[in-house]
Amino acid sequence: MNKNLTSISLVLLCVLFFALPVAAQKKKKTTATPTATTVANLADVKAGAAKVSIQIKNVSKFVYSLGIIASSIEDLDVEIKAGKASQKGIDTNAKNKQAVITGLRNISAGLAALEVEFRTKPALRAYLLKIEGISALCSQSEDYANAGQFKASGRPLLSLIEKLSDTLEAMP
Repeated sequence: MNKNLTSISLVLLCVLFFALPVAAQKKKKTTATPTATTVANLADVKAGAAKVSIQIKNVSKFVYSLGIIASSIEDLDVEIKAGKASQKGIDTNAKNKQAVITGLRNISAGLAALEVEFRTKPALRAYLLKIEGISALCSQSEDYANAGQFKASGRPLLSLIEKLSDTLEAMP
């Protein structure tokens, strides 16, 4: 009986051993750790989105100021042509025109740099189609201003703000 008891105990022990879950049989849950490239790409996208946001603010402020000053510039131009403007008015108008053109050039430089960054950084290339053409829109605005059409120079800038906003919306 002792021998039977030992045999039964041995069988039970084997059954229990095989019934227990084995660690090798379980699938380990792995948490995906971001690679250095992924982290760098996310950082580039976040920095790119911040720069797009800054340009939206810059162009919006400029358009607001342009809206105020463009009418007065063009109204003074009419007075100058009619010979009704004072020398101080003529000088002020010339300074205002130059300030608008200089402002457009400054905005253009920032937009060109942004477009180059979207072309050269792999993480931002996915958004290039959204942002592409912003420099050309700013150039159109400059062309209008150089032609003395200051009110019209704001229209391409509004399209530019739309492109920047669409780009920002597409970015995570």
